[in-house]
Amino acid sequence: MSDYSLLILPGDGIGPEVMTEVRKVIDWMQSHRGMRFDLSEGLVGGCSYDAHGTPLTDETMAKAQQVDAVLLGAVGGPKYDNLDFSVKPERGLLRLRKEMDLYANLRPAQCFDALADFSSLKRDIVAGLDILIVRELTSGVYFGEPRGIHDDGNNPENEGGRVGINTQRYTSGEIRRVARSAFELARKRGNRVCSMEKANVMESGILWREEVQWVHDNEYPDVELSHMYADAGAMQLTRKPGQFDVIVTDNLFGDLLSDLAAMLTGSLGMLPSASLGAPMENGRPKALYEPVHGSAPDIAGEGKANPIACILSFAMALRYSFGEGQASDDLEAAVEKVLADGVRTADLMGPEGGKPVSTSEMGDRIVAALAEI
Repeated sequence: MSDYSLLILPGDGIGPEVMTEVRKVIDWMQSHRGMRFDLSEGLVGGCSYDAHGTPLTDETMAKAQQVDAVLLGAVGGPKYDNLDFSVKPERGLLRLRKEMDLYANLRPAQCFDALADFSSLKRDIVAGLDILIVRELTSGVYFGEPRGIHDDGNNPENEGGRVGINTQRYTSGEIRRVARSAFELARKRGNRVCSMEKANVMESGILWREEVQWVHDNEYPDVELSHMYADAGAMQLTRKPGQFDVIVTDNLFGDLLSDLAAMLTGSLGMLPSASLGAPMENGRPKALYEPVHGSAPDIAGEGKANPIACILSFAMALRYSFGEGQASDDLEAAVEKVLADGVRTADLMGPEGGKPVSTSEMGDRIVAALAEI
């Protein structure tokens, strides 16, 4: 038996519903694949604020630092829109990312053949698509100082009198460590990395390009490396996305490009993510896994939520935290089989129809498909 510790944070909205389906998969893995999970559960986001007055308690944060991996559902909802910024549900997620130092955000954009017609692009462009975007997550313009909105003094040329400031800041070390993550991942895939920045207009972009090139030349010369301006990269993602394998980019551009790539696949409700940090004493990386979709409070409790993104996030945990690559492949194959059979939650129902199922039924179908692999 292999022992893995996992902290489950269902969160708000549809988070608890989709996490229930992940637990079915975990139970199956324990019964049939010789794995043993030391499971614990906690609160994050609005539900934590309701219970404790904070979106993440110190106790839950400490637990997240101790386990092999954290699996999160979703946070937020209109109920919390008027809270002070410091205690909004999203601050719990940001605290996890920051204090665990999860600097590499992995966002796969994979198009299952059964859903190729859901994309806004033509089927022959997106069918079989399998891209991995590695976004730097703990630095850049979202965290740089100085920042804020300030009085512009007596500047007569500034109507309104205020100035908003955000600072794009990167160090060599921050760039090199996320570049290493991208190269390591590429070695296990198509062995190609495209680094995206704006070196033509930003000094931070020049540094980014130079440091990624340094890591390549000195540590990963076997991996094919190309560079592209981020705006050109956005255009190429919609023109010919199959040319990419692994894309590595900064926090801001990664935010934009990963959402663009997400829609190439046709449904935001299908996409998982992983945020990884430095290795712990046991060699496993600090890790947080979560679906890309939000809390969808408008359908919470109605059995309409699609659990696949959360299930695929667990598949990423199997691969990157627990070293269970075959189990991860099998879980992804089970999802693909269920979709190929025409099984659909509400968000996946298209003109061609399908077999409509509830959140719970989708989880049951995926577990049944696993048993046949």
